[in-house]
Amino acid sequence: MTKYGMAVDTNRCTGCNMCTMVCRVGHNLPNGVMYSRAVTEGGDGFRVAGGTYPDKVVMDFYTLGCQHCDEPACVDICPTGASKKREEDGIVIVDAEECIGCESCIAACPYDNVRVKLEGTPTYPLEFTLGDWRAAEHVGNTVEKCTFCVELIDAGERPMCIDICPAVARYFGDLDDPNSEISQVLAEREYTQLLADQGTGPNVYFLK
Repeated sequence: MTKYGMAVDTNRCTGCNMCTMVCRVGHNLPNGVMYSRAVTEGGDGFRVAGGTYPDKVVMDFYTLGCQHCDEPACVDICPTGASKKREEDGIVIVDAEECIGCESCIAACPYDNVRVKLEGTPTYPLEFTLGDWRAAEHVGNTVEKCTFCVELIDAGERPMCIDICPAVARYFGDLDDPNSEISQVLAEREYTQLLADQGTGPNVYFLK
């Protein structure tokens, strides 16, 4: 069975947000919507270091989006079944046709701001459609999030954020395949997972 996962090398990630921008353009995301974003680990703001000079100053980055959990809280709480986990590959999606915008999934998810509700009719930065023609349309009063680019995966391709990363800091593949790129890198490197103690079984890894 296939189970897709992603890894981010925190030693290589520079917080450039190129992955965020290619996602926005590729999915023609509405104004104010981001499926993932770079987060600074260190100080209190983006690109703000922590610590005290000259003793020890720390500033690292990681990207935050849907963790495509093994036991997704959003799926368990959804009253209509709109939030679901694909049986064929473990990717967690939201079906806009079934979503009623109740925001239960947002409340249940332990990861902050990885889902967003489109309030009313979506508006866009440009007057014409951007991105991949296969990307899903955006429906007002429904919830959206990162899908690992299912439209590309279903066509035998990879998520667009993987190949755009200028620091080559991202890995993607089948966690159930020991020969996949991501399985090999996880076998060789130490890593952490966000809020692993919540019992959701996140499938995004952060390499140390």
